[in-house]
Order: sequence, then structure tokens, then C-alpha cells
Amino acid sequence: MNTIDTVNAVKPVQGVEGRATAPSGAPGMGFASKSVPRHLARGAIGFGLIIGSIALVPVAGPASLLAAPLALIAFRGCPTCWMVGLAQTVSRGRLERRCTDGVCTLGKPAAAAVPRSPHEG
Repeated sequence: MNTIDTVNAVKPVQGVEGRATAPSGAPGMGFASKSVPRHLARGAIGFGLIIGSIALVPVAGPASLLAAPLALIAFRGCPTCWMVGLAQTVSRGRLERRCTDGVCTLGKPAAAAVPRSPHEG
């Protein structure tokens, strides 16, 4: 077997009954938001709170740093979690995971699942 084939082959997670189940990346899970503008607004609030809390230290003293943990709520974790969520939000509906014969691939959704514009011919 080719080394590249071995690296790209991923076995699906087995459930209690022995059938393949969706991994932790199932729909509704993760850090994605309902829309890109909503996700960007959360990021602006989170980064604003971090920058503001640090910038206000000379004016308000160390008490201004109490605003920084509020950014974790806006980020739903950390800034890296927010970036992962941004990628999930942007790619939602554009990528689909398919598992066949124990090998999972990531690609464009099937043509039937993608709504077509009435102007396409």
C-alpha cells in the first residue's frame, strides 16, 4: 500500500452497536456562528475588550484588566477558538464529509444538496 494512501485513510468512529457514527465535528457542534457578520461582531467585541483593557491600564489602573476575561465569553474560549469558528462559519455548506468503505474524504457537497440559481442553465 502506498504511504500517501495510508496517511489519507481515516476510519470512521464506531458506535456502541458497531455502526459508524459522526465524529465530534457533527452539525451544530464546534465554534461556528449562525452567520459571518455575527461571528465578526463577536470578534470585534472580544478583541476590543482585550485591547481596551490593556490600553486603559495607565488611566484606570489594574482594575481595567478585569474586562479581559469578558473577551473569553465573546470568543467562546480563546482567540484561536474564534478563528476556528470563523473558518467553520465561512465553510458551512460549502464542504461535505463523505465516508465510504472506511475512508473519509472532504469535498464539495453533492449536486442535489446545493440549491441552484434559477438563472443557471
